[in-house]
Amino acid sequence: MHYFINDFFLNSIKVKKQLFLIAGPCVIESEKMCLEHAAAIRDICNHLSIPFIFKSSYDKANRTSINSFRGPGISKGLDILKKISKQIGVPVTSDVHGIDEVRRAKEVLDIIQIPALLSRQTDLILCAAKSGKIVNVKKGQFMAPADMQNIISKIESVGNKKIMLTERGSCFGYNNLISDMRSIVIMHEFGYPVVFDATHSVQLPSAGGSKSLGESRFASVLALSAVAAGCDGLFIEVHKDPKKALCDGPNMIDFSTVEKLLVKAKKIMDVINE
Repeated sequence: MHYFINDFFLNSIKVKKQLFLIAGPCVIESEKMCLEHAAAIRDICNHLSIPFIFKSSYDKANRTSINSFRGPGISKGLDILKKISKQIGVPVTSDVHGIDEVRRAKEVLDIIQIPALLSRQTDLILCAAKSGKIVNVKKGQFMAPADMQNIISKIESVGNKKIMLTERGSCFGYNNLISDMRSIVIMHEFGYPVVFDATHSVQLPSAGGSKSLGESRFASVLALSAVAAGCDGLFIEVHKDPKKALCDGPNMIDFSTVEKLLVKAKKIMDVINE
C-alpha cells in the first residue's frame, strides 16, 4: 500500500512499505535523559535508513498507583519535546488525555496519540482530529480490531484523513495481554497505516499489585511477527537501562536490543516487498 502522510517525518515523505519507528522512553524522566535517548535512537535509525519519530509521555495519567511517577506535566513536558524536535531534528509525539491538552499539545506535537484506554472517547478524538495533525489511535485492549472502523469514522467526520492505528494487545484474562496478528490485517483493510506496539503488548497490567509488570523478552518476537504480518511501523518504548526506568521498565528494551530488532525487521520487510 502507498501512504502519503502530510507533515510526517517533517518533509512529507512518501512511505512505500518502508518500515518506520515510533520510539522513546515511556515517560519523560528529565530533559537531559530525553535528549540522550532521542539522539541515540535517531543515530540507530539513520544508520539503518529507518524514519524515526520520538515518543515520550509528559504525563502518564493512567498509572496503577497514586504513588507512581507520572512525568513532568504538560507545560514542562511540551517544552522538552519542542527542544527535542529542534535540537535532534526528529518529529515528536505524545499521548493526550483531554480536550484542553489537545489545544496545547498541537502546537508542539507532529502526531497526537490517543491512549488505548481513551480510544472510544468521542469528544477527545474529535478535538484531536480538528487539530489537523496526524492522529494515532491505539486500539483499546477491550476492543475488536473491526471496532476501529468506528473510530476512523469519527476522525474522518471532521475532514481529517491523517490517521494511524496502533495494535497493542488485547485483554486475556486478568493481568495479561495477547497479540492477535489478524488484527493488523483487519485494520489494514481500512486504508490507513497500522503500527504495532511491541512493548505495551508484553505488559502485564497491574500484575504487581500496585504496579504493572512485563515480559520484555517477548517484545522482539512479537515485533518481528507483526512486521511479517504486514504492519507499517513499530512502536517501541526504549530505555538505556530498563531496570532503572521510572515507568514500564519490565516491558521496555534497551538500545542494543532495539538495534538488533530493527536489523531483523528490515530484512523481513525486504522479503515482503520482493
